[in-house]
Amino acid sequence: MYFAAFVTFALAMQPSAQMAVTASAPSERRAMWIELAAKPLSNHVIIAADTLLSERAIARREAHRTMPGLFDERDLPIDATRLDSIRSTGADIRTQSRWLNAISINATDDEIRAIAKLPFVLSVAPLHRSHPIHLDRESPIEADGGIASLDYGSTAAQLLQIDIPSMHMRGFHGEGMIIGILDTGFNRVHEAFHSVEHPLDVIAEWDFVSNDGNTGIETGDDPNQHRHGTWILGTLAAYLPGSAIGAAFSAKFVLAKTEVYATETIIEEDYYVAGLEFIEANGADLATSSLGYIDWYTPEMLDGLTAITTRAVNIATANGLVCLTAAGNAGHDADPLTHSIIAPADAFNVITCGAANLDDSIAGFSSDGPTADGRLKPEVLACGVSVVSVHSTNPTGLTGVSGTSLSTPLIAGATALLMQARGDLGVAGVRDALFTTSSDFVANGFTDPLFIRGYGVISAIAAAKKNRSPADLNLDGLVNAVDLTSLLAAWGLCIDPDPANGTCIADIDLDGSIGGSDIARILSAWGPSFP
Repeated sequence: MYFAAFVTFALAMQPSAQMAVTASAPSERRAMWIELAAKPLSNHVIIAADTLLSERAIARREAHRTMPGLFDERDLPIDATRLDSIRSTGADIRTQSRWLNAISINATDDEIRAIAKLPFVLSVAPLHRSHPIHLDRESPIEADGGIASLDYGSTAAQLLQIDIPSMHMRGFHGEGMIIGILDTGFNRVHEAFHSVEHPLDVIAEWDFVSNDGNTGIETGDDPNQHRHGTWILGTLAAYLPGSAIGAAFSAKFVLAKTEVYATETIIEEDYYVAGLEFIEANGADLATSSLGYIDWYTPEMLDGLTAITTRAVNIATANGLVCLTAAGNAGHDADPLTHSIIAPADAFNVITCGAANLDDSIAGFSSDGPTADGRLKPEVLACGVSVVSVHSTNPTGLTGVSGTSLSTPLIAGATALLMQARGDLGVAGVRDALFTTSSDFVANGFTDPLFIRGYGVISAIAAAKKNRSPADLNLDGLVNAVDLTSLLAAWGLCIDPDPANGTCIADIDLDGSIGGSDIARILSAWGPSFP
């Protein structure tokens, strides 16, 4: 169901500015980014701000938006007369960004010069392209044995590292959550997306490359086009016990195909921005992306304010959308004054994800921070080495892939489970819960001064438990008979402390057994589990 929102405000016209464009062949059409002056509204005019925001998006903004009101001028569409003026030059409009009041075009040099002279055009700049941030190292994986009530198969280790099974065991699988993914496209033929118990649930999708509603394989696509996006989706949504289990397999998904795959991966910022707006408008709770941009940005530009995608992420998080992004795969050093992160990893409230090995050591390729203005990046880690996901073309196969591209959806899945358990948390609350319960901060009380590890490896269960009574065994916000029943069922020695199998969840006092002392703690904490 979609909503028409109405806002009242005043805007002043801004003077235009022009930029010179580099000459090319007269007939060559180039991709350009056009930023426009303030939207031409009369004072105190009431207009339809946005007919694309879902009820769910409105509700998320009501709960977690950090800017005044629910809407502002950034939600308004770009003025149609301006678009017509740009089209009249002969240029083709590629995408539009309401948030940034900007468009991208394909145009010749003559058309670009004509556009630059229009009085409402603030700037004209080339739309750049980038190389991939993922390593694309993959190898076939044979399914192995599983654990606990769910048979995790080959995905067990990467999920156990960040305590995902402990959340699953408590009933948190992503139910009621909407996750947005920006990537290359998504081949959904794998059997892990079609289980009877938990089939993949896509509620909205758009291909911003081909401008249609199909993010799957289409005629003319590069053979590798959907490889990367399929891995990301599989890491989150797969459900095939004994083979592969995704971190948030019961969530709903909004899919945005925003990356062009050619001889080398090409990432285009305008598609990313449009895709993020699409995800936010469709009511997603969080958005995850393993895409990034650096080739045309200098280190000084990664300041949280400059890159196009960074600016869009800043707006998304201000609208209450939790955003996660990969740090990059350029490696790290011991110099805290240098960095190798990529945009939009420098956004102010994005959760920037680095990659670890299964022993929690940092992966050699994982990029380091800080941002140009000295903020901590990356912030958290998960496994990014030989992460197991579905094969992109073999409907029954698995593959292992390395890169911060893969640690990011693992952290995104944990975040979805955290948000399911803690519906009260907005962007700031999610960040705090994840960060302050991660391994290095718990062990040391501070973050990595070299800006390589951030807060360390996350723990989904520790984040969910933060500020809750340890007697709230099922994390439902109450200490009651349900928790007491769980404790009595586990009475006795805590034989196997593995959090995945649940035998020791009720060992509240951590003395190695479930007994009278644990009952006393439940009774003393009876009621709401928050302090």
